[in-house]
Amino acid sequence: MKDAPQDHRLIDGKAVMARILDDVSAYFAGADVGQKGARLVSVSIGDSPEVAVYVRNQALAAQKAGLRFYQELWSDEVSQEECKQLIVEMNDDPSIVGIILQRPVPDHINVRSLQSAIHPLKDVEGMNPASIGNIVYSDMALAPCTAAAAVELIRETGLELKGLEVVMVGHSEIVGKPAALLLMAEGATVTVCHHMTRALAMHSRRADVLVVAVGKPHLIGADMVKPGAVVIDIGINQITDAAGKTQIVGDVDTAAVKEVAGWVTPVPGGVGPVTVAILMRNAMIAHQRQREVGWIC
Repeated sequence: MKDAPQDHRLIDGKAVMARILDDVSAYFAGADVGQKGARLVSVSIGDSPEVAVYVRNQALAAQKAGLRFYQELWSDEVSQEECKQLIVEMNDDPSIVGIILQRPVPDHINVRSLQSAIHPLKDVEGMNPASIGNIVYSDMALAPCTAAAAVELIRETGLELKGLEVVMVGHSEIVGKPAALLLMAEGATVTVCHHMTRALAMHSRRADVLVVAVGKPHLIGADMVKPGAVVIDIGINQITDAAGKTQIVGDVDTAAVKEVAGWVTPVPGGVGPVTVAILMRNAMIAHQRQREVGWIC
């Protein structure tokens, strides 16, 4: 029995992921690069089944991209200062191309402080304040992965970003704000909405591109979308249906919205895979920049 054909309105994040990983793999397979220095280190503080899933997906993507991937699991009793010292040691290790700090972390750990401790040239997640600040100056090379994935998926439609009317629903420091900055750097006209915005539908209905990242299941319905628009759903929500079955859904009512929109990203299978691929592309860029400054040969 043949698989059902892919709905042309759904943007296939897995296909975009595969293409990005092929590019990264080709880079690291190059004779002048090899494996020297191409090592990613994932840091988890405390044992978390949720984090373990993310780490497993990253490890699989790294394998496809030709990157060595190491997992560090630190005790949930480790102190803030001990964490910082370990990160400084990794910053100084030329064999490590990038550091991934998994979240969540224990309550006594200041995650922003640890993100700041990761050297910007090894900040493959794009979470160091310096990395986010660079976006203001249109240096988007090591941008936050989920925000960059949203931009990559908009490009997948073939639309030119320059001049597009974009509405960003959500203004978090790690997704909404950097995504808005990235889109402005591409020449889009961006409106940022959040929980204090009045009449959200008034803004969303005029958007050529609607990007949603708020963590509210099915917040966006068909009546809130401009016909033919691009809808990028970053939300990941776990819900239980009437039959007691648990499922993962986005912030967008995909089934309804795809009847109006020109393109929409599914959940799962949309932004998630591309986010992991961007992480690997950032590792490639980090490797290139470290070679440029003479950190690695």
